[in-house]
Amino acid sequence: MADADAGDDPESDRTTIRTGRDFEREFRVDASEAGEFLVALGEQLRDDDELTIVTDEWELPFAFGSPAHLEIDFDGVGDPALEIELELPGRTDDTAPDIE
Repeated sequence: MADADAGDDPESDRTTIRTGRDFEREFRVDASEAGEFLVALGEQLRDDDELTIVTDEWELPFAFGSPAHLEIDFDGVGDPALEIELELPGRTDDTAPDIE
């Protein structure tokens, strides 16, 4: 099971997933529900430089940078399958040092 820290909001029972930890969850949903998730995700990617993924039990805030890595993998042998993977690099607040 993944490590997570308790959220900062005392009124919420949600666990906030923080940087420095690994976390992974898989969901089996129907295509229309996956589409709604992808549309909402796409809107956050388009409109902001941070996104938050939330369930009743946990939330995962993530400040992302560029460039995004998008991979499309089609397996047409046997039972055809299409895999779409998006990898977002984390944003850093570091600045370059001064040159004197």
